[in-house]
Amino acid sequence: MTPWLGSHRITTQQQEKGAQVPTKMQLQEKEEARQKLRDIFAEQKRPTIHTVLRHVSQSGMSRDISLLTTENGKLRNITYLAGQAMGEKVKDRNGQWVIRVNGCGMDMGFHLVYNLSHSLYGGSDRAGYVISQEWA
Repeated sequence: MTPWLGSHRITTQQQEKGAQVPTKMQLQEKEEARQKLRDIFAEQKRPTIHTVLRHVSQSGMSRDISLLTTENGKLRNITYLAGQAMGEKVKDRNGQWVIRVNGCGMDMGFHLVYNLSHSLYGGSDRAGYVISQEWA
């Protein structure tokens, strides 16, 4: 039987690979991060995230990206909140929070922002396009 916890479904294949079922605390933190981000973007007429490329691996197959937005006229680093909201690992790279994105051949900044937007506004039509993305 496939375990369910909230809206998170762990498949048998993921269980075999050692995937962990999220705890209630992790799910609560994820929802709190989503709500904080929704509050930040509710104040913006056209929500925009500025992506900053912090590092590209030597092979070119992974990138470390930070996410910034404006709040009250000032830039705010929302990488940590975004990582929590999407369930992505966030790490500190030279004093900056980053999310590692694997793969190549597409705009990984857009990929991150699209996934975050869909995570925040998944119930609406074209949810992935609610937040726009710009490279900083």
